[in-house]
Amino acid sequence: MNRVNITEKDYGVFINNPDHFLAVSDFSDSDGINIVENVNIIKSQNSSKSASKPLLNQETRKYIAHETDSINFFRKSYGDLILYTFISNDLILQDFTENLQVLNSTKGFENAKLDISHVVYIKKALSKKDLIEIFKTVSKIKAKYLANLNLPRHITNILDNNEFLAILCDVPKDDELKFDSIDIDELNIEESIINSMDESFKKFDLTFGILDYLVSEGILIGDLIDSGMELVDDADVTEELKQKMENQILKALSDINVIMLLMAAFRTEQDVSAGRIREINAVGHNNIYSNELLGLAISNQIAGTKAVFNFNRYITVKPGVLAYLPPMVDNVFAGLIAGCVSKIFDD
Repeated sequence: MNRVNITEKDYGVFINNPDHFLAVSDFSDSDGINIVENVNIIKSQNSSKSASKPLLNQETRKYIAHETDSINFFRKSYGDLILYTFISNDLILQDFTENLQVLNSTKGFENAKLDISHVVYIKKALSKKDLIEIFKTVSKIKAKYLANLNLPRHITNILDNNEFLAILCDVPKDDELKFDSIDIDELNIEESIINSMDESFKKFDLTFGILDYLVSEGILIGDLIDSGMELVDDADVTEELKQKMENQILKALSDINVIMLLMAAFRTEQDVSAGRIREINAVGHNNIYSNELLGLAISNQIAGTKAVFNFNRYITVKPGVLAYLPPMVDNVFAGLIAGCVSKIFDD
């Protein structure tokens, strides 16, 4: 009979098995591989409640423990596998306009954290070799999941810098150490981890939009306004005009077609700059004009033919922030600025 129980306190979460766990973990207070009765996840500021010198003999150690900023967790069962997911998150989704949102943090992105950690308990008596293999499997599934998200750079920089992982199983009840034979593929590990990651992002409304990708590129709305105003030569640049420009930029950034064109440029720039496209690496960047086509398409989407002619001025002069953007990105923002400048004067 399974006797595992969990106790929740305001300073920690404690998973107990009187019959002992075999544990493989990267916990801060562990020996890597341990036989223990207790697995403790402790809130950092109250870590004194769990403070104890580690025992030298890993076979008789009473517990393993890890300190973390948050003990917020949820539990899901998948047959013989029970998954505890712990989330530490400093990000909040804020309304920027009626149609636009952006992720922010009161700690600033240099100090913010987003950690998704797991404790996996398998209700079988497994060997250390099997447990280590499961540890590696979980790590690979999670890494692949996060890589496929292709998140904004400033989010990737704070993601899972302090996450933890523990794989637990039962200890054989007889002296002969008879282990259960398993097929790791039948444990639902991939399904459980992917579902856990999906639910973690949903619980905190961690979605990503065009403003988040602007932040990741270091592009501010104010920079775009200033760049647009530099080539205005048939009107006085007033605060009222700047406000109209800001409103138009935000309106354009709410246009799904503009967003798609901007994201196409962002994604392509990442692949080109990282040397991921063999054919482009071979011929270099001199013959590329698709970036201009994206810029032209954006300017036309916002303000029609007049903006297309205006685009040529902005991409040639490259005022303000445009001078510092990489090849794919400078063209699309030249198109955005040209379209918005043309639109505010048309209106």
